[in-house]
Amino acid sequence: MSRGPARHLTARAVRTGALCPGPRTRPRGPSPAAGRRPPRPARAARRPPLFLGGIAFRALRPFARSVSVVIDGERRRLTSEGDGLFSGLLPLDAIPAYTLLVAYADGEQEVHDPYRFLPALGETDLHLIREGRHEQLWKALGAEPMTHEGVTGTRFTVWAPNAQGVRVAGEFTFWDGQAFPMRSLGSSGVWELFLPGIAEGARYKFEITSRYGDRFLKSDPMARGTEVPPATASVVTSSHFEWSDEEWMARRGEVPVHQAPFSVYEVHLPTWRKGLTYRQLAEQLPAYVKDLGFTHVELMPVAEHPFGGSWGYQVTGFYAPTSRLGTPDDFKHLIDALHRAGIGVIMDWVPAHFPKDDWALARFDGDPLYEPGDSRRAEHPDWGTYEFDFGRVEVRNFLVANAVYWCEEFHIDGLRVDAVASMLYLDYSRDSGQWSPNVFGGREDLDAVAFLQEMNATVYRRAPGVVTIAEESTAWDGVTRPTDSGGLGFGLKWNMGWMHDSLGYISHEPVHRKYHHNEMTFSMVYAYSENYVLPISHDEVVHGKQALVSKMPGDWWQQRANHRAYFGFMWAHPGKQLLFMGQEFAQGAEWSESHGPDWWLLDPAYAAEPDHRGVRDLVRDLNAVYGATPALWERDTDPGGFRWVVGDAAEDNVFAFLRFDAAGGPLLAVSNFSPVVREDYRLTVPDGHPLWQESLNTDAARYGGGDIVRPDPVKAEDGALRLTLPPLATVWLVPMPD
Repeated sequence: MSRGPARHLTARAVRTGALCPGPRTRPRGPSPAAGRRPPRPARAARRPPLFLGGIAFRALRPFARSVSVVIDGERRRLTSEGDGLFSGLLPLDAIPAYTLLVAYADGEQEVHDPYRFLPALGETDLHLIREGRHEQLWKALGAEPMTHEGVTGTRFTVWAPNAQGVRVAGEFTFWDGQAFPMRSLGSSGVWELFLPGIAEGARYKFEITSRYGDRFLKSDPMARGTEVPPATASVVTSSHFEWSDEEWMARRGEVPVHQAPFSVYEVHLPTWRKGLTYRQLAEQLPAYVKDLGFTHVELMPVAEHPFGGSWGYQVTGFYAPTSRLGTPDDFKHLIDALHRAGIGVIMDWVPAHFPKDDWALARFDGDPLYEPGDSRRAEHPDWGTYEFDFGRVEVRNFLVANAVYWCEEFHIDGLRVDAVASMLYLDYSRDSGQWSPNVFGGREDLDAVAFLQEMNATVYRRAPGVVTIAEESTAWDGVTRPTDSGGLGFGLKWNMGWMHDSLGYISHEPVHRKYHHNEMTFSMVYAYSENYVLPISHDEVVHGKQALVSKMPGDWWQQRANHRAYFGFMWAHPGKQLLFMGQEFAQGAEWSESHGPDWWLLDPAYAAEPDHRGVRDLVRDLNAVYGATPALWERDTDPGGFRWVVGDAAEDNVFAFLRFDAAGGPLLAVSNFSPVVREDYRLTVPDGHPLWQESLNTDAARYGGGDIVRPDPVKAEDGALRLTLPPLATVWLVPMPD
């Protein structure tokens, strides 16, 4: 039988695929640096012999004694060429289905040859990756367990465009990458290899040879599972979780978030109840949050991070929930439990920077890749980290797809984007000469602006009902303006100005507060410039800033009274609210990642008086009345929903304002931040409401107050109410029904 020209099947045809005609050529890619010679492959001098016809098999199996090709049960032994390389010519017309029988000193193994299989990544995926438009990038890159050409295994793919070679290394190779060089899939910069028999749970990394000849191991940027830190390997992972939150997902977008009640409890999962796993948290956290009436939880970053002291804000595994608390499916179980309890889940997301750990993203393929090539732009001066190169489409794709990933795969309801200001300004924390202006001569980072707009537009398009929230501390115009109107496209923005001003005011002794009265009223000058959240976050109760109650002046009774009055003012002020764990019961100690909230303070055996339990009960009632009173949330972004009643009573330390719902129904909020009772205090109210009733009073005895309350209705006379204002307290009043 006549045969066609010989073809060579080789485990070393890394750059050109499994079928490699003729002698193996040097891999394509960037040329080595001048004056430096690329590393010589182990058998670079060997060339396949010239064959008259047939199929040439070549297999690299380090430490093997022999290798045979098995076709239909028949063994055909290959010849050893040394250094673990085996080859042979078989008289075949086409490549058959075959396996390799590999003999080692301790026995034989029959295995599939990875290079028998065509690439498991399609042209559409590669095109979208090149364009930076693959919105489900996690389905194309990383480690994907699958059945390919009838064989089960795992497809490994990684983007490393500057690498001279990439190999898969793992526990299944004893962390030696020699056996499994990956294929380069053309100009995409993607390397791919399907490894039969590798299943879920396998630990792996990529062994990268840079264009300078250096070899190093890197964890997978797209890994969906990781080892428990401080171990750093990636883990082959596939989800088997079945969701039961269909009702929540169907209705979560029915009402726009800025027109809905939105009260957030911020949680650091590893320390909320220290030692609990995701599944154990699912048994306790939803019940606690629901009991207190919060509508959402906000989780400090859950993506994998090597150093617990970073609180999750220095991420190395952007696609993997931290394995400290369990598996990705365990994390889904927690989210599912929260949704079934009617609680939304917001997650802190950190696209501004990443740490320099040499096994992670930093100089991933030997050159700056995820970070800018300009060291002045790459280095973040405050945190000792790298910033992302927002001008590179593949990097933007990595981050945009990551935002989509958490929303689609984990049913996350919102992303709070950390450190937005550090992305927006080229001169952020940099002195003159340490930065270069943009093409228009300005200080704005136009690439970062484009990235944030793309991220927001993509998330809102793909995940209806999701909200994005910016932690942005400057006066950047249009943070919550839609992208089609030139804005950044966020749904909400943290009101850092309100936070700093109001905390500054409340920390002063009452006798001095009259000199700082404007710090409490100034927020209304810009309250409707963006859609705001009022945050009392973890940042305000660490590093010597003291817990919220400890910021308050006076003795213990006055501190708690100030604490309660401040909450009443905060919940009534236009904007949504966020409170960090421990502050809901007036924990006096600063939070630290080494320990969580001081839950023992709530034990009646510790204190018979309702010192801490009273504050917690107030927060529960604040949320209950808030949720039942549309005037407090329905027109948060509408100036017509607010009116000052008393805004200039600096000598009295009194603030009074009205909130209105969509139908015009009012709520009167009055705060007396002085430690004296104010009798017969006259406050103007809208006509048509003759009787008003207290709906909340932070001085109530059950909260630990002096119990200067008014259970009976108050009659409006001459368009005004005359009230007795309790000391260091906030009172809410609503009209009684006709």
